[in-house]
Amino acid sequence: MVKITKEAALEYHHNGRPGKIEVKPTKPYHTQTDLSLAYSPGVAYPCLEIQANPDEVYKYTDKGNLVAVISNGTAVLGLGDIGAMSGKPVMEGKGLLFKIYGGIDVFDIEVAEKDPEKFCEAVEKIAPTFGGINLEDIKAPECFYIEERLKKNLDIPVMHDDQHGTAIISAAGLKNALEVAGKDIADVKIVVNGAGAAAISCTKLYVALGAKVENIVMLDSKGVITSDRENLTPQKKLFATDRRDVHTLAEAIVGADVFVGLSKGNVLSQDMIRSMAANPIVFALANPVPEISYEDAMASRPDVLMSTGRSDYPNQINNVIGFPYIFRGALDVHAKAINEEMKMAAVHAIADLAKQPVPDVVNDVYHVNDLTFGPKYFIPKPVDPRLITEVSAAVAKAAIESGVARKTITDWDAYKKNLMQLLGQESKLTRKLHDTARLHPQRVVFAEGGHPTMMKAAVQAKTEGICQPILLGNPDRLNRLAQRLKLDLSDIQIIDMRADQEQGRRATYAKHLAKKRARQGYNFEEAYDKMYERNYFGMMMVETGEADAFITGLYTKYSNTIKVAKEVVGIRPEYNTFATMHILNTQKGTFYISDTLINRHPDQNVLVDIAKLSAHTVRFFNEEPHIAMISYSNFGTDEVGSPMKVHAAVEELQKQYPDMAIDGEMQVNFALNKQLRDDKYPFTRLKGLDVNTLVFPNMSSANSSYKLLQALDPDAEIIGPIQMGLNKPIHFTDFESSVRDIVNITAVAVIDAYVEKIKDNK
Repeated sequence: MVKITKEAALEYHHNGRPGKIEVKPTKPYHTQTDLSLAYSPGVAYPCLEIQANPDEVYKYTDKGNLVAVISNGTAVLGLGDIGAMSGKPVMEGKGLLFKIYGGIDVFDIEVAEKDPEKFCEAVEKIAPTFGGINLEDIKAPECFYIEERLKKNLDIPVMHDDQHGTAIISAAGLKNALEVAGKDIADVKIVVNGAGAAAISCTKLYVALGAKVENIVMLDSKGVITSDRENLTPQKKLFATDRRDVHTLAEAIVGADVFVGLSKGNVLSQDMIRSMAANPIVFALANPVPEISYEDAMASRPDVLMSTGRSDYPNQINNVIGFPYIFRGALDVHAKAINEEMKMAAVHAIADLAKQPVPDVVNDVYHVNDLTFGPKYFIPKPVDPRLITEVSAAVAKAAIESGVARKTITDWDAYKKNLMQLLGQESKLTRKLHDTARLHPQRVVFAEGGHPTMMKAAVQAKTEGICQPILLGNPDRLNRLAQRLKLDLSDIQIIDMRADQEQGRRATYAKHLAKKRARQGYNFEEAYDKMYERNYFGMMMVETGEADAFITGLYTKYSNTIKVAKEVVGIRPEYNTFATMHILNTQKGTFYISDTLINRHPDQNVLVDIAKLSAHTVRFFNEEPHIAMISYSNFGTDEVGSPMKVHAAVEELQKQYPDMAIDGEMQVNFALNKQLRDDKYPFTRLKGLDVNTLVFPNMSSANSSYKLLQALDPDAEIIGPIQMGLNKPIHFTDFESSVRDIVNITAVAVIDAYVEKIKDNK
């Protein structure tokens, strides 16, 4: 699990613009006409349209994509009643999750009112602003009354996520876990440890799935909730048992099929799990410390089916699997409520998704995801890109069928396509990369271990489970830097390549390199001297199999790194050169730009190789390459200079690869404007296709282009440089790279290394 320090969390929230969310205009505002349309006098017209027909508010305002995250701060995370203002960072965080996973705008609203009546009055008065209300971190039992009253009095979706989010995800997990265990929900005995808002809602949903109330035992802080106990809340009375033979958790769990913990850490023992029925299901959902650790539960008996609320173990019960997509579906049909039918539709959609093959981006390209439905995978991963289409569509359909939708969807394929396009490409690719790399972390050497940015990136990559870092540098110096940066290097290997104890390793590497480069004039003494340099030493670790991938570039000039890479690992035999690519994730899509760093003035033959390398790399990222070869002229209109070599390279590539979607030379505006290109040049092989890959005539234009786009669009996400064509996973950064940039490249390097291992083993 990622270790979060106080210093890092405070810096994250404070650095740059304070907080985590902002409001951005969605319409032009640069001219006087724009402003007159946006405000007076133009704004009067939609106001009158809405007055005449209130449902028009969804057409002319953001109401249909706006959710209020509302709290009074009485039950914030595990912090308890810390007050409305103190809970604001959590509500902003919820807003961020709504936006990045569901494309939903959020206003977070903190109401300083503990009285349920007054709280409801405040919410009811501001409700016309919103298309939905997400209640958050409100303590029980008041949360039950508040939600029920607001659902009754308002005509928009209202959901207390602490209750229903956990209930929906855990119900989907329970449904699938029972299938794996071969058990019928109507027959199983269930023990629920905890009787708060989440526990009550979870248990209600289990009953809706078919569980029998008489087979359920619920416990609170006083022990088993029995029907003869006094002063029970109405919610607890629903699940009070008539049994008199059980009083403690240890007694209640004997022979049970299912344990659901929504209480506190370390209350469930291995002996208790051993006392359960065959193939027991244990959902230990207390956070951050579960009722029993994953390791202890799995060690207690081999047949246990285990789930926690933590991301570092299988089958995580994570509310983010549900609430963005539930509200997305509800908003898209202008629903009046989130009803039981919609919640149950979400349960089945989430459960069914876990039974489908995992995304092609993992199985078909990266070849690193062996997840199949079973004990270690019965709940979808939070980053699964299909959640927005499957869950949102199921919820929207249920809203229509149950009669709470104001708007009907008829073309569900088109709706799902719109959902996929809704979020754009920003951050989706990196989330997939990180998730994929975590499945098979590799040994990655970080050349400049003493650089603060490189060290932070290595530690972050390790804590995220992306790789097993190896830092090159003097241990004393690195540990002093780590202490100053408050980084933990205790489990990270440090190699001092200049230390005496590394003499044997240097000699082994030198012999290997001298033998490999003997025909290029190398001898042992020269090679041995090279092993005092971090790039030679680190790349030799990869070349000899002592490491799997290598990251360098913060200190070293590219020209030197390129030279070393060619000498140590070499270029793939099917190519005559290697190159680099930068990936740009923008609101208009993902674009692959080559060659940004290696070949300054490529000739025709080098351009052919760069295009072939680019096609291979784009397929590596699970996309079909549509390649435009860029110049300042179009299709032979200029017969001198760089257009001619680009023109010749395209001609050669089209002859070699008649099925490749590649054309040029062409200006970049024609490459990116399909209609303009197809109207002007209907003969192009790219007709009807959206170009995603740009190969430039020289390094200057490629490098300048991606940096210009980066400067003009600060929201664009840049991944790179990604090396293409070397024999081993040797990857570069540059002195401007941030920690995030290096972690992204590390994820690519890890996937690259694992794919190479798979190829070698075939």
